[in-house]
Amino acid sequence: MVKGSTIRMRKRILLVALITIFLFFSILIIRLVNLQIINAYNLFKMANSQQLASTKLTAKRGIIYDRNMVPLAQSATAWDVVLEPNYIKNDETRENIAQGLSEILDIPKEEIAEASKKKSSYKIIKKKIDSNLKDKIIELKTQKNITSGVRLIENYKRYFPMGTLASTVLGFTGDDDQGLSGIESQYDKILKGESGKLVSAKNAIGTDMPYDYEHMIPPKDGQNLVLTLDSNIQRIAERCLKQAVEKNDARNGGFFIAMNPKTGEILALAVEKNFNPNSPFELCDQDKKILEDTPEEEKQKKKSELLSKQWSNSVVNSLYYPGSVFKMIVAAMGLELGLVDENSNFNCSGGIKISDRIIRCHKRIGHGPLNFVEALCKSCNPAFISLGQKIGSKNFFDFYKAFGFHEKSGIDLPGETKDVFFSEEGNMKPINLAVASIGQNFGITPIQMATAACAIANGGELVTPYIVKEIQDKDGKVIKSFSKKSRRQIISRETSKRVSDMMAQNTISGGAKNANVPGFGICGKTGTSEKKEKLLVPGQKDYMSSYCGFAPLNDPQILILMGIDTPKGGQYYGSVVAAPPCGLAFSEILPYMGIKPQYNEEESKKYGIEIPNLVGEKINDAKIEIINLELKPVIMGKGEQVLSQVPSPGSLIARGGTVILYTEDNAENDKVKVPNFIGMKKSEAVKIAESAGLNILASGSSNEEDKIKTQSPSGSEYVPKGTTINVVIHNDNLRD
Repeated sequence: MVKGSTIRMRKRILLVALITIFLFFSILIIRLVNLQIINAYNLFKMANSQQLASTKLTAKRGIIYDRNMVPLAQSATAWDVVLEPNYIKNDETRENIAQGLSEILDIPKEEIAEASKKKSSYKIIKKKIDSNLKDKIIELKTQKNITSGVRLIENYKRYFPMGTLASTVLGFTGDDDQGLSGIESQYDKILKGESGKLVSAKNAIGTDMPYDYEHMIPPKDGQNLVLTLDSNIQRIAERCLKQAVEKNDARNGGFFIAMNPKTGEILALAVEKNFNPNSPFELCDQDKKILEDTPEEEKQKKKSELLSKQWSNSVVNSLYYPGSVFKMIVAAMGLELGLVDENSNFNCSGGIKISDRIIRCHKRIGHGPLNFVEALCKSCNPAFISLGQKIGSKNFFDFYKAFGFHEKSGIDLPGETKDVFFSEEGNMKPINLAVASIGQNFGITPIQMATAACAIANGGELVTPYIVKEIQDKDGKVIKSFSKKSRRQIISRETSKRVSDMMAQNTISGGAKNANVPGFGICGKTGTSEKKEKLLVPGQKDYMSSYCGFAPLNDPQILILMGIDTPKGGQYYGSVVAAPPCGLAFSEILPYMGIKPQYNEEESKKYGIEIPNLVGEKINDAKIEIINLELKPVIMGKGEQVLSQVPSPGSLIARGGTVILYTEDNAENDKVKVPNFIGMKKSEAVKIAESAGLNILASGSSNEEDKIKTQSPSGSEYVPKGTTINVVIHNDNLRD
């Protein structure tokens, strides 16, 4: 009996032992599977994180070029100063590092000393230092025998060689090289490239391993952009805009757009005021004064507001009332629908009654009887309101949408806003239709207006504006090209030509003649719109003065739209405020683009001729050639051959002007001070220019009694003898 119990007990003990062994090995196997299979990858990463130090290597950001491959934004090599506390061997080395770096980097010694005591293998203490500081740190390490603890990591610093030029278009980058506005933001993924890594070995507490290991995964540089912008045209645009803003004391600045109307390429895009993208967080002098007058507790918020406004591109981010510039669009509607022709008759008594309101013409006594061409040239409000009523609410809104005003233009810049119009269904009240017909009380963006005007110039086709022409790799190989993108045909080629002809006549005899440049077939329309919101002084009227034009008439190559926001200089009509600087811009840009004037016989006698290339010719032959062109040669030097000339070949000067022929090296360094021609009649200016050895080329009004209001180069600048001074003659009595 006892023996049987013992056997059963042994069997139970054996069974328990077997179960225990089975459970033990089962748990062990499960643990091994978990470690080696299920969590193997995570454990591998944990081991790497304890054993390997990874340092980010920044990719070189791509270059931004203008259309002529002039660099507008590029990256130069810089260095990050990295402190490696776990690699500092002793207190003497720690002291040398803290003292030396403090003196070189202008950082408090205590701050560096404190950072050097942290349990860390990587601490950036200064980003993007230049080569001068880098060399000083290398010298410090050599002199003090610092073999570890401080590392220089190659990085890149973004800079803009043209300074403020096109800054609101280009934008800027942050400390981490990320694009924060403009092209830099819009194309950030393309420009920034891919970061690399520097991986080195360490132990669990972050110090040296007993073996040497370092592996680099090189960064992939960003791609380059070639813009449609022309830096020379951009420079002219910014100068003309700046002069107009300052001359007219425009409180809210202004904008300037230059486009190729056939393709939609943006040739220049300027706003006032620009900022310096090399130091984008620095306020301009005017805004600094505003900030100084702000209460201390509100300064940070105010600074943010001022910076945001400084970076803003009003061409795409803001709305404006187009005013009478919009009449070119209404004219196209009426002609396309067959409701009017050039000889259609209107009668202006100074106002027109719509519902229970009377809307006045700018000429309060009225224009009297006039045809449709005269209605456009005199910018007659009652005539265009009458036409708007004939067009009707639905047709008007359908054309409004067709011209692209009810959708974003699609330009490749960030932050484009939408329009604000009366009705989305096209069932406007008569009074709303009336004011819309003269470009009032609705908001569109400047880029929408410029794009719609391109359709007037190019045969009726709505194109998408664009500013990036090509994407290239770092070796200059084209990866992707951008070209004209047609959205739709809005009006017929015939209607486009008829409106263009009317605008050309407006430049010769109407409200846009202050922008006339003889020989170039300028087509233009001015506008003055009354602002309804955010008045600078409550109860006081504020205005937007604008001009839109294109040239040449028979083959438009460039379209310009300028707006001057809230002029306070005594004038506010677009014909007086915006048209003249646009005329000056046309007079410089068109010859630069290689567009030659086509003078009729009368104009040829009155205005100017093109200077031939005389460099390399014998002096007597060049002299005879100049005399045959009815110009005056002036020989500088005693040589027998022309080495240089002023004006340069292809320049335009008035008949009877002066050409300086230099026969000795550096003779053209003889410069003269440009007189101030502002306020003079053309005849006076010509005499003074002659006595100074300079030439005058006039655009704008042809009335001999009108006076010069704009010039380039400006008075007090020094230029070589023979230089042509472009002047614009104003008719200050124009009202449009």
